[in-house]
Amino acid sequence: MKVIEIRKPGGPDVLVPAQKPVPVPGPQEVLIKVAAAGLNRADVLQRLGGYPVPKGAPDHPGLEASGTVVALGEGVTQFSVGEPVCALLQGGGYGEYCVAPVAQTLRIPNGLDFIQAASLPESYFTVWSNVFEFGRLGAGQSFMVHGGSSGIGVAAIQLASALGHTVYATAGSDDKCRFCESLGAKRGINYKTEDFARVVLEETDRRGVDVILDMVGASYLMRNVVALAPEGRLVVIALISGSTTPVDLYQLMAKRVTITGSLLRPRDVAFKAAIKAKLEAHVWPLLDSGRLRPIVDKVFPLDEAGKAQAYMESSAHRGKIILSVS
Repeated sequence: MKVIEIRKPGGPDVLVPAQKPVPVPGPQEVLIKVAAAGLNRADVLQRLGGYPVPKGAPDHPGLEASGTVVALGEGVTQFSVGEPVCALLQGGGYGEYCVAPVAQTLRIPNGLDFIQAASLPESYFTVWSNVFEFGRLGAGQSFMVHGGSSGIGVAAIQLASALGHTVYATAGSDDKCRFCESLGAKRGINYKTEDFARVVLEETDRRGVDVILDMVGASYLMRNVVALAPEGRLVVIALISGSTTPVDLYQLMAKRVTITGSLLRPRDVAFKAAIKAKLEAHVWPLLDSGRLRPIVDKVFPLDEAGKAQAYMESSAHRGKIILSVS
């Protein structure tokens, strides 16, 4: 099968076509003929040499894909050959075939095509686990996401809004802020021209928000604390601005703030199975009904994976970037 592999750490040009054997599904796994694969910032980080591949995972990138089940591993009863699915992967989405655990494989929601379906797994596994599990966003609580026009940001805004939460989002232009508002955010905040902490305090009568999902890291830490409500939760899932910064512990103590973070890729199948069950119960019905809608910005052919990642690094996109595989 054709795959796109990383020849060596470096720029987008190190992503090159290669041939590898078609993988064989193990127990409780399915083999998927890939139709489309979603791009994620983690793919770029892996290409740069900053995201080690978990033991046993394919070394070519791709953390989510959609396609058709073409073979079943031992013990698989939930899916059948010929069934359209999407799946969260530990790697290997940039290829013509991939193997996925049944516990990370989902049916494609009603009315969605393969391109749209490929945009779902990584975003919704990430948002549910971090916002609703670690962040404990509860009824009547408010929420802010940084990078609101990214794939994860779009999913977070739509889902939190659909579940009745007041949502704020930061983005890098006024146009992107209006885009976030069109998805359900009460207020888009242009981080280049506005202080998001000040705006959130003004919008909430100085109370702040209950949960913040942060993909920026070090440079935002103390402003996030300022923007949080008493007993608020900050969940960090990426470190665009770095991982080390001074912390004013008094502010954490005074507000009783909780700071946590996570990486999804290294978590075991059992953890992801638990999140899958929550998605099937709470998120997939909203996708079936059209209350949540995938936002795909641009589609590239598989052979142009380097161009696709360069486009992602430009931060010009709104929503997901997808590779069309077959």
